Amino acid sequence: MEWVVLIASGMLEAVWASALAASRGFRRWKPTVLFVVSLAASMAGLAWAMTGLDTGTAYAVWVGVGATLTVVWALVTRQERATAARILLLALLVCSIVGLKAVS
Repeated sequence: MEWVVLIASGMLEAVWASALAASRGFRRWKPTVLFVVSLAASMAGLAWAMTGLDTGTAYAVWVGVGATLTVVWALVTRQERATAARILLLALLVCSIVGLKAVS
């Protein structure tokens, strides 16, 4: 169950990172509220998952999932360009996350 919560918390990390950018320095209230709520839920989920998982592994997976989904969202919304190198490195990051799960 810890892994499910950890992955969901990583997904929420992508939500709060994107909402933070959309808030324009906390000047837009809807993205700001989304940022605060998703940040709190993401941190709470990470904290709970770390009660049953090693700290380093949990943190690395949480950051990896959040970073990957944040970049994917930026690519989908065309805020960033999709390059072969970027796609390859994202795939490597996902493989690293799966590898951490495999050895844990």
